[in-house]
Amino acid sequence: MYDTLTLERYAEVLFWALSRARTAPYKKSDIILVNFDIEGLALAEEVCSLIHDRGMIPVPRMNETPRMQVDKYTKANNKRLTTLIPGQRDMYNHLNGSISIYAPASLGHLASIDPELIAMHSKAQQPLRTIMQTREDMGTFSWTLCMYPTQALAAQAGITIEEYAQQIKQACYLTKPDPTYEWRQFAKQVDELTEWLNSFGDCSLHIESESVDLSLRIGQRRTWVGFTGRNIPSFELYVSPDMRHTNGVYKSTLPTFRSGNIIGDIQLIFKDGRATKVTTEHNQMFVEQQLNQDTGAAFLGEFALVDKRFSPISAFMANTLYDENHGGKNGSMHIALGNSYSNTFSGDATELTESTRKTLGFNSSALHWDLVNTEEKRVVAIRPNGTRTTIYEKGQFAL
Repeated sequence: MYDTLTLERYAEVLFWALSRARTAPYKKSDIILVNFDIEGLALAEEVCSLIHDRGMIPVPRMNETPRMQVDKYTKANNKRLTTLIPGQRDMYNHLNGSISIYAPASLGHLASIDPELIAMHSKAQQPLRTIMQTREDMGTFSWTLCMYPTQALAAQAGITIEEYAQQIKQACYLTKPDPTYEWRQFAKQVDELTEWLNSFGDCSLHIESESVDLSLRIGQRRTWVGFTGRNIPSFELYVSPDMRHTNGVYKSTLPTFRSGNIIGDIQLIFKDGRATKVTTEHNQMFVEQQLNQDTGAAFLGEFALVDKRFSPISAFMANTLYDENHGGKNGSMHIALGNSYSNTFSGDATELTESTRKTLGFNSSALHWDLVNTEEKRVVAIRPNGTRTTIYEKGQFAL
């Protein structure tokens, strides 16, 4: 799908993003996991080659194919679904980084699988996520992920695979002679915006659009976060709000894909933090089970805004990584149900214990589910003294 030069540029961007995402610099012989779907093999090979060139150790690991996933859920019993493979904990305890290449050969193959089985398997993987989070907080681990064009993605998005591939090239600056330079320049602009947003402190936000009327509170000891390097591309500015103070109505306008299920127009009604009612076009039972999988699944873990001046993504891409960074004519916003991001804590990440998370209203859950709205919107910050400031309108930040 991509020529050698484009693959080399893509690999360079991914390694630069991985390095930006880590607080301490990488060094020789660090171990980098390279997860990839089989259709992304060409990029995975280029990434592994680059890691070798940097004097580090790549650990390539191919993800399950669609059939392997279906067989896992239809043939394995509960014990096998919840068993951690021997050696996984040890490997994750020694990883210094992870690059994931998402290139799905199918999107809807798990639609007939019992959502409880999927949730059960996901929850069983939590110890591995905890290891990565702990190592990330210590500054010894970082991760990034990206997407590679496939026919399945293009078909679901309603465009040709060539058009899909071009959208990825533009969004990742792969059409530029030096893509990492472009990302560095963008990162400088984002840093200015996050400093401005942080000046509002522990304010409340009121978000209004045609189908959204939502209020939330930023919370104490919070910081807005821009480009971290964790996702390529990434144009969002986000924060993990105080999970206890969300009220009102939110509706997604772009379809979302989760565990092989495609769900459109999810409407949520929040009261005192919790999503007390959810309605969808279809797959209602699946959505309800996702929100009931643990105590934090029905609370907010993230609120994010995307400025249309930054994001060149204007098409529906049938993938959250791109759709949550949608620019278009109105910019976009998204919320995430479930787990909060520890990097939105303004203190030392090692101080963010479970007790501190609870005190400050940081959500904890095995779920993190982004729901995107692309309508024209206004976001108003309300300081504790009642001062109101429009921070986002007509698809862009007001700075």
